[in-house]
Amino acid sequence: MADNKGNNPQRIFSSLRELADFPEVKDKIINSIELSSDLEFFEITVTFQDKTRLTFIIEPCLVAFPVLADWTGGEEKIIKRYKQVRSKIPRT
Repeated sequence: MADNKGNNPQRIFSSLRELADFPEVKDKIINSIELSSDLEFFEITVTFQDKTRLTFIIEPCLVAFPVLADWTGGEEKIIKRYKQVRSKIPRT
């Protein structure tokens, strides 16, 4: 694997990765990109030169992975891995 010199961030691939394709906007020219955030609302809007828009509404969430470990020997010794805890996302 080639060294990462900082100019090309490494991509992480996993079996959980999901891709979305938007063929309707292929070859359109982007006029502007806007990011808006509020206390409970996040959105990315891509506006094209033909006055159409592609909007991504983002629902933030939190996932915690609790681990109990013993560090008395100077190195981590896992005692127990607990079930992950996920924030609840209201669906409308």
